[in-house]
Amino acid sequence: MTIADPKDTLLDYLQNAREALVWKLEGLPEYDVRRPLTPTGTNLLGLVKHLASVELGYFGDTFGRPHGEELPWHADGADMNDDLYVTPGETREDVVGLYHRAWAMAADTVAACDLDTVGEVPWWAPERRQVTLHQILVHMVAETCRHAGHADILREGLDGAAGRFAQDANMTGDYDWPAHVARVEAAAAATRGADG
Repeated sequence: MTIADPKDTLLDYLQNAREALVWKLEGLPEYDVRRPLTPTGTNLLGLVKHLASVELGYFGDTFGRPHGEELPWHADGADMNDDLYVTPGETREDVVGLYHRAWAMAADTVAACDLDTVGEVPWWAPERRQVTLHQILVHMVAETCRHAGHADILREGLDGAAGRFAQDANMTGDYDWPAHVARVEAAAAATRGADG
């Protein structure tokens, strides 16, 4: 058995989650990719913008590798959630393009550094700021998968599209989803009143 390079493994998981997130935008009108879908304003295109921003920071600033992108939502005085929504002046293409540039920047950093290369995350607490590339790769896999999961639920709520990608074998076929939902509801209903 050949053991995969740890960098390659981490990048594969990260890339799969990135692509799943971007797929959640496909086929939706502008309003639906931008509108708030939770009480805290979570929206599909905002998740992409946020992840583009944090990748640029973690793979750029953390390792002293300037990314050269203008990120006005990180300027002094910007609201702390300005990277989580898209203004009318920003297009879907702008945001997805920024995310793709962040992927390329991250790939350059990963290629140039060893997993034990030390960097500093300036926005983390002083006692936690020193990190390795390995830590940042794991952090970004976790963060991207978390937000891709948010996007899964948001998209399914909009139009029923589910899965990691179009025609995901885990979500398509002849499976009787209404019967499954009915079983889940019946199991939950059986516990009504159990809390006292």
